Amino acid sequence: MSVAVKTKNNKVKLPSAWMDLLDELYPLYPIRSEKDYKRALAAADKLVGKKLNGTQLKYLDSLSILIESYEKKHYPIDTSSLKPVDILKYLCEENHLSASDLGRILGDRSLGSRILAGKRQLSKTHIAKLSEYFSVEPGLFF
Repeated sequence: MSVAVKTKNNKVKLPSAWMDLLDELYPLYPIRSEKDYKRALAAADKLVGKKLNGTQLKYLDSLSILIESYEKKHYPIDTSSLKPVDILKYLCEENHLSASDLGRILGDRSLGSRILAGKRQLSKTHIAKLSEYFSVEPGLFF
């Protein structure tokens, strides 16, 4: 099976078995070069946004961990000059969340707009909920 195989509906058929994913997309070994990194990103792009089976989800999760590890080492982000609310705005934008969506995450619909407008500070409880929701380190919001 090839990644580029098309179905009757002209859709690309993704490998569904673990070994096929390893053979055809990206073998799950540490990313050690920019070439490996680009190849891993291309493999992830083929899976993101698609309806995946359990095996494909596990593969994508494992691949994401490898990509994240490489990015932390080779593309560190300096957030020291950013305010916590700016980081939160960015995360909301990237995840297509409105102020009321943010409020629901925090437990109060009106809270999201107040925090984003700078009228309310993030509490430790808010930070814990946000770091869990966005899968980021709590220190990002301090």
